[in-house]
Formats: sequence, structure tokens, C-alpha cells
Amino acid sequence: MSSPNESSLGLVETQHVSITAPLKLACGIVLDAHDLCVETYGRLNAERTNAILICHALSGSHHAAGWHTDDKKPGWWDHYIGPGKAIDTEHFFVVCPNNIGSCFGSTGPLSQNPQTEKVWGPDFPPLRARDWMASQHLLMAHYHIDCWAAVVGGSLGGMQVMRWSIEHPEKLLNAIVIASAMKLSAQNIAFNEIARRAIKSDPDFHEGRYAQTDKVPRRGLALARMIGHVTYLSDTAMADKFGRELRIGDFLVGKTDPVEFQIESYLNYQGDKFSNEFDANSYILITKMLDYFDLSRDYQHDPVSAFQHAKCKFLVISFTSDWRFPAQCSKDITDALIASGKNVTYVEVDSDQGHDAFLLPNPRYQQALGGYLKRVAAQLRIPNR
Repeated sequence: MSSPNESSLGLVETQHVSITAPLKLACGIVLDAHDLCVETYGRLNAERTNAILICHALSGSHHAAGWHTDDKKPGWWDHYIGPGKAIDTEHFFVVCPNNIGSCFGSTGPLSQNPQTEKVWGPDFPPLRARDWMASQHLLMAHYHIDCWAAVVGGSLGGMQVMRWSIEHPEKLLNAIVIASAMKLSAQNIAFNEIARRAIKSDPDFHEGRYAQTDKVPRRGLALARMIGHVTYLSDTAMADKFGRELRIGDFLVGKTDPVEFQIESYLNYQGDKFSNEFDANSYILITKMLDYFDLSRDYQHDPVSAFQHAKCKFLVISFTSDWRFPAQCSKDITDALIASGKNVTYVEVDSDQGHDAFLLPNPRYQQALGGYLKRVAAQLRIPNR
């Protein structure tokens, strides 16, 4: 394991939380109980006013920061969560659950269906972003939290944040929406469908019942991840990092050795790594959830009407090179918030890292996020620990 730096949270532990209250999903199915894997950082103050909820994106997990004993790298948002960082654990108690339907220990396709006593697999109920929010709402009772100081998320996480703001307006004081959108574009839906088709075309997929065959559709899942990963990067980032450099072989006449570009090697590595960590049914389930999301569907397709239900303050952040969730999507969110009379701050961050920029170090991004949360801490009179 690499050594955590001084600003790291150090070793952290996963908490296993059993939610015994029934959860009625948007599809009408009721989960009588469900389990969540959760990590928390910092301490909850006596008034229980300093809690921040972190909403993860498609392939994220509860492990947002710090280190596990067998980690080769820290949690996925370690750059931004910790003492003295943008989401400062000297001020805030940070809660990050792995949401239902995912595959990192929370109830999902890999879990046992209590009705059949077999793995749920492809029979796990379809989900909506509001189902993740409803589960997170039940999680508040476990920690005896009545209101979040802020709910924060990027990409699909940002969609959850917006859903929180309009469906439980009394339960959060600030909504931080990063690199997100009020609904997916047709192009985004198309990329997701190509990825799902790649998984389903794998001979080991077995219509999603691969757990019964002791096989895993790794080739299809790796290809799906490669497709997705290309959309998370920018052309500039790929050119700067890889260009047209070769990893093996050359173009000399008469040479018969195979030629492999560095970018090919990188994508193959990312795909293979992902296929050993994620579940194919979860990937299909969550990408469908992304496709279905439409914040204003239940509000006459009017986002201004939707946001009129919100009572919190907003911070909206976008990145200039993000072509999967372009800056215009965040500007549309901001315009709708302004039109609905909400208190909103918008920041467009210059970056050449594409959609992945919301996960990566960036001084301007850190200043915007950290500065906003410092003001939140000051307004709530939250002292340093």
C-alpha cells in the first residue's frame, strides 16, 4: 500500500448498516429491508448540524476517501475530502453510502432475493434516482441526522442532489451539483445502450444469470467500460497523455510484430481492471437509471416549476472540456434556479480533463468548492474540532 499523505484521513473502515424500514421503489416494488455499506469521516457535532451527504456516480462506492489496508490508492474523492481539504473533516461529518443496486456490499443484483433465496441477478427491480435518495433519507435516522448541511455529488451524484432539493426541501441547507444535467442527451443514452449491448453480447452473460453458471461476462463488461471511459476523457487529455505513441511494435516495412498504441493499452487495462471489480447487472441497472432521469418530468416538463419546491442554496460547477455533461447543462440548471428565485452560485472551471475533471485535482475547483463550504461552516457556526 502506498503511504497516505499528511492531509489524508488515514485508514478508514466500512460500516454495514441494515435499514429495516420498508423502501417503496418508484417501480412499485417494496424492499422490506435493505443493507447499505457506508463510510463516514469527521465527527458529528452535538447539535447534529454539520453532516454532509456524498452522492456517488455510476461506478462509485462508499469508499470516497482515506485508505483501506489493502488499497493501492485512496478513495475516489480523496483529493477533496479530509482535514483542510475542500470538504473539510475538521468542520464536517461526511457520510458516503454505496447505493442500492450497486455492487460494493449494499443490497443489489449480487444480493440474495428474500423471496427466492437465490441471487437477485437480472431480477433486481429497476431503479430511479429518487430510489437512491429515498434510501439515503432512511439512512439519516441511523445517524440521528435531521437535516444535511449540504448534499454533494458529481454526474449521477449531482442528479441525486437535485432530486433531494425538490423532494425533501426541509432536509438540506445546501445543494452542490457538479458536472451534471437535468436529463441525459440522446447521445448519452446512445453511449449507454452501446455499453449495455456489449455486456449482453458476451457469451458468458447468460441473460444476466451468469451467477448460476459460475461465470462472469468480463469481456463484455470490459468493453462497456472502455466505451464509457472514452466519453469521460477529453481529446486534449488523451492527446497530451498518449498522443500516437506506440507501446509495442513499429511501422517499419516488413515487420510482422503487432502494433499497439499507448491509448489502446491504457483502455484495455482500464476495461480489464473494471471487469474484475464491478458487476455486469449493476452496470446495466445503473446506466438505465441514468437514462430514465428527468428532473422535470413530474412538473409539466418545466424545470423552473420543479425547482420552485427547493428551499436550499445551490452551488453549480461545470468544466470547460466536459463533453459528456457539457457546461451548457450546468448553465441550464443555473438559469432554471435563477428563474425560480433561488440563491445560486455558478462556477465554470477551466480544465482539459473532460468529464473526469470532477474527480481530479484542480486548484480552481478546490477553491470554489472549499470556499463555498467554508461559508457554510461559518453560517452554521461550526468550529474546528
